[in-house]
Amino acid sequence: SVLTTCKETKLLPPCDESETIFEYAPQATSKDKKWEVVTPDQWVPPKKLLFSSLLIPTLDSTRAEYLMGIIASNECMKAPPNYKSSLMVGGAGTAKTSTALMYTSHFDPLEHLVKRVNFSSATTPNGLQKTIESEVERKTGKTFCPPGGKLMTVFLDDMAMPLVNEWGDQITLEITRQLIENQGFYFLDKDKRGDFKSIVDLQYVGAMATPGGGRNDIPNRTKSKFFCFNMTLPSVKSVDNIYGAIIRARFTAKAGAKPDVQAMAPKLVPATIGLWDKVKTKLLPTPQRFHYVFNMRELSRVFQGVMEAPMEVVKTEALLINLWKHECTRVFADKLARQMDKDLIDQWGHAYCEEYFGAEHAEATKDTQWWCDFQRDVMEDEETGEELPAPKIYEPLQSMTFGREKAYFYLQKFNDAF
Repeated sequence: SVLTTCKETKLLPPCDESETIFEYAPQATSKDKKWEVVTPDQWVPPKKLLFSSLLIPTLDSTRAEYLMGIIASNECMKAPPNYKSSLMVGGAGTAKTSTALMYTSHFDPLEHLVKRVNFSSATTPNGLQKTIESEVERKTGKTFCPPGGKLMTVFLDDMAMPLVNEWGDQITLEITRQLIENQGFYFLDKDKRGDFKSIVDLQYVGAMATPGGGRNDIPNRTKSKFFCFNMTLPSVKSVDNIYGAIIRARFTAKAGAKPDVQAMAPKLVPATIGLWDKVKTKLLPTPQRFHYVFNMRELSRVFQGVMEAPMEVVKTEALLINLWKHECTRVFADKLARQMDKDLIDQWGHAYCEEYFGAEHAEATKDTQWWCDFQRDVMEDEETGEELPAPKIYEPLQSMTFGREKAYFYLQKFNDAF
């Protein structure tokens, strides 16, 4: 705004509506330091696409990884304080855990180990100490280190979760602070109780939800041992890159997708993002409907459902659009409490369907086609005659009556077994 006021707009990068100045950086090799778009590393799809384990770098995660790398590369010292520890703070769906996993995935396992510790309200100081002790070995005397003299990064997930006692303390985080600041804690063995156990060659990455709205903060003494930075929701461009890459990797000729399905699949991404943005903007949480929160996880569930259907089922573009409409209804409408809100989802879904897929397809999918994965019959092994589990194929529901009968059949089977 200062540069715009001074009419020095040439100094600003050429941002479009979906970009900010943080997507640009000066060219390092250019004498006049022209602006260039910062791009994350190219994502290479794995041979087997497991949606829950996919880690796709974005500009936001690349920035966070760079910051964590800078902090970890400095020497551990108390003045000025640097404990080689980073803490990501952000709301749900801001990819804190994914960013940490991507950062640690670059480590050479022969030189650098990773230990993930998930905090919860049941995590105690004793449990945390035993967890850390199980990952180290004696180096000299009362000094311990990771196996083989390697380095180790400890990922502390959900750091704000430990229980707050009646005095307002989180004692689990106090021993965490002691471990980071003093590089160790005291022996719990009876014959060595009171002696200090030094643990070296550890560095830490933490993640926690933004305090407020019923979520705890962490003690300032613990917080002071970390370099804290905020994680925000990815930009629309980043979201488009993430799910665009997944859809392109899924619907290929090699995977068995027909040409018309391959051509239609990329349109799912802007249509889903548009509907998701509309829902989270218009259907806001209230005291009566406090669960009306639509973050990246809801968006992720739509694409996860689309990827559940095998290629031999999604034979035509009409079936693909039917599947997309069903997943949007399943994720967004099923979360709503009022029928009028669910009707809005149907209206918006139809509008985006018409905008991105055409009026013909929108009219054909006006009535949502339901999908499920429990319609196949139980099979038997030809050699042994043993009953095999029914194959779970995600496919269109034959009829509501048939689906209800199948659901009651499996319910009765479960009740008889348990």
